[in-house]
Amino acid sequence: MVFRQRALSKVYQLIEPGPVVLLTTAGRGRPNVMTMSWHMMVEFEPPLIACIVSEANFSFAALRSTGEAVIAVPTRRLANAVARVGNCSGRNNDKFKRFGLTPLPATLVDAPLIKECFCNLECRVTDTSMVSRYNLFVLEVLCAWIDPAQKNPRTLHHRGYGSFAVDGATIKTKSKMR
Repeated sequence: MVFRQRALSKVYQLIEPGPVVLLTTAGRGRPNVMTMSWHMMVEFEPPLIACIVSEANFSFAALRSTGEAVIAVPTRRLANAVARVGNCSGRNNDKFKRFGLTPLPATLVDAPLIKECFCNLECRVTDTSMVSRYNLFVLEVLCAWIDPAQKNPRTLHHRGYGSFAVDGATIKTKSKMR
């Protein structure tokens, strides 16, 4: 056989859902940011995004209590900050200040946008039915912002253990898919 078996604990490295993102929250008026790579689109309109936020994460309580967040999409130039944010708890740290990220006010939620990211999505939690079992929240995107100055942004894709792939060339095929 040409194939060789892969450890089940490493399957997540093979099925990567999309770009690594930064999730901001503002529990008790205190902004926080975490790195998140487990998310997926679940509906086109209104745009719904499912995401996993572990109960062990400081952001979990804020997301659960406020029902609001911003999903900010960083580019390659933020790779070191993205990894460092993901390796640090916001419980005792101002991660915006510590990692040189600039919080900006959002229009519809209390969680901040991140100036350095090319895209910011203001979101409200719409479904928590799978939180207790899987830590899975469904968020509805209420407002989407892009930075037009960031042309052809290259996003990061988590491969596990501090390894990231950077997206590359875009290819076009014939398709009737949206």
